[in-house]
This record gives sequence, structure tokens and C-alpha cells, in this order.
Amino acid sequence: MHEPLISAFAQAVKDATGSTLTEIRTNPMGGLSEPDAIGLLDTPDGAWPLVFSIKKDVYPRDVRDAMWDLQSQQSRMKNPSEVVLIMLADHLSKGAREELKSRGMSFFDSSGTLFLKHRNWLINIEKAKSSTKGISRELDVFKGSREMVVHALLHMGRDWFHGQEVVDMSKTSGYTVSTVLQELEKFGWVESQGEGRHRTRRLVKPTELLDAWAKVWVQRKQATTRWYFFCQNPKRLVEELASNIDMYRHMDWDRDRTTCAFTGAVAANRLSPLLTHVDIAELIVSSNSDELARRIGLKPAEKGANVVLIERSGASELFQQYSQEDDAWFASPFIQYLDLLNGRGRNAELAAQLRNDILRV
Repeated sequence: MHEPLISAFAQAVKDATGSTLTEIRTNPMGGLSEPDAIGLLDTPDGAWPLVFSIKKDVYPRDVRDAMWDLQSQQSRMKNPSEVVLIMLADHLSKGAREELKSRGMSFFDSSGTLFLKHRNWLINIEKAKSSTKGISRELDVFKGSREMVVHALLHMGRDWFHGQEVVDMSKTSGYTVSTVLQELEKFGWVESQGEGRHRTRRLVKPTELLDAWAKVWVQRKQATTRWYFFCQNPKRLVEELASNIDMYRHMDWDRDRTTCAFTGAVAANRLSPLLTHVDIAELIVSSNSDELARRIGLKPAEKGANVVLIERSGASELFQQYSQEDDAWFASPFIQYLDLLNGRGRNAELAAQLRNDILRV
């Protein structure tokens, strides 16, 4: 079971340094008092004992547990300072690699990535992951109803919470919330205390969670259409659009069926002022975007457009806020931030400022 990874590790070290791994012994039963494998690395600087922890998938939380076990084994060996602790895995998450490096622990995964640090040696070979399985699993929380849980957690900040609170805020099921929380705990982004009904959790790394969501968000294809709205005073684009939308919402045939909220620069600049003027209004529309456009007086315009309709639901519909001053609905600040990451104009500057404001960092 462990042999393929050990062999790959041995070959990677030999290719990099010419050193040979010998006297390998594995512990296939995985006993609690014994490491998964031990070996001896024959180097020009002497023979170094190696102690391995071998796992399929490794996240930051797993690193702390493995480190405790290996250090316990190390303390029982002759000349503990000569012992090299090594994590082998099919898949090491980015967070796990960073955690391992910060603890000075060597590692190797099936992609060929090798980090070996001991005495005056430092080998750091980084390679792209050979399998997309681990990547897709890491990004899985940013899909469908699970993405709604992520959105709710960001709104909760660093406060302790019970699972049911997240269920209510995210409008998802208990199973979905539990699945996402377990996954985020693997990354060390969420921590927990207590057991059973008394178990509480909190988000400890909101910046990392938001940044991970952003990486997935910018890779998506948006269902957008571009329009022109005649407005005598461009500075009142939001107010005039909101007025027309309000009339549209009060029509009997469409009552409560279509929701829409301003997002992107035109919304974010109100929440976190930076730009002197925003000439395009972006609107999230849950459905019927073409019908909405017709009803509020928009004209198709690939060139010279000042309105962009984005048709989507799910996480984008959560935590929309009504502004009495503008008499309009606005998307959640986190959705506004994500929609700013489109590389247009000075949106990147506005996104950076808004990110700091909403995360309070």
C-alpha cells in the first residue's frame, strides 16, 4: 500500500542528490505506537534515519496530528536530532504544504513535489499536481448550495456559531452545512469546540476562504447581456434604473418572481467610495433577464452599453440589502467584491479597498 509512494520519494531524492534510501521497513497495519514506515538515507553527510507518516490526502489539520505522532516516535529513537520527519501523501493541499514548511517538516507527494530540510540541506522542488481529483475536491465547496454556506460563513465573521444558525442563514440543509464545515476544518479555516448538540465552530481564516472563493469565481463564465438605458443625468443611473425596476416589480404578473440587485463597481463605490464616477451599472437578475430588460426600457447594445444584466441565483441572492437613500437593492458586499474581479478599468483598486473594508483587516 505504501510502497509506491516510498519508491517515488526514494527516486526523487536520488535524482536530486544522488543519495540512496535503504533499510526501509513499513507498518502496513498502521499501529498507533509505530510510524507508517522508517528508513535510512545514505548521504555524503552521513546516514540519516527517516520516519514517515503516509496518508492519502493531507490538509492543515492532519499536519498537526501527524507531527505530534512523529515527534513522539522521534523522541524514542537514538540521536533524535539526526532523525528526519517526512510526510508522504497522494495529495497535499496548499495549506498543508505551507503548514509543513512552517514546522520544518519534510514532505513529498505524488505530483513529484519534494521538500527536504535537514542540517545544511534544503531541497525544494515544486511541481504541478498530476491529478485533478485533489484540485476539484478542494474547490468543491464553491459549487451550488455549498457555496451558499461559504457565503453565510463570511457574513458571520469570526463569531462562534451552531450549525443550525448556518442552516438558517444559508437557506440550505443540515447535511450541506455539515459537509462544508467538515471540509473547511480540513484546511484549518474553521475550528470547533465541544461535542454533539453543544458543538460550536467559528471561521478563523476568512481572508483565505474569500481568496479561495475568488480564484474559483473568476474562472466561471458569466451569463451576461449588455444593454443601453437612456438617462439624462448619468450620475443618477442607479436611481432611475431602480425606479423603473420598482414599477416592474409591482406588476401583478411578475410579483415576487424576479429579484435583481446592483453589484460590481456601481454598488461597491457606494459602500467603499474610491472612483469619481462609474458609468456602467451591473445587475444580478434571478431569471427572465430579457423580459426585465424590455419592461424597464433597456435596448440591446453591444457597444456603448451602460447596463449589464447577470443572470444567476444561489449564493448571489443571499444577503441582498435595501438602501433607502437610493431606493434600490444591492448585492451582498462579498458578491460585489467577487464581481469586481473582472479586470475592467480601476475595478481591481476598488476591489482591494472593499476587501479590506468588509473583512476589517
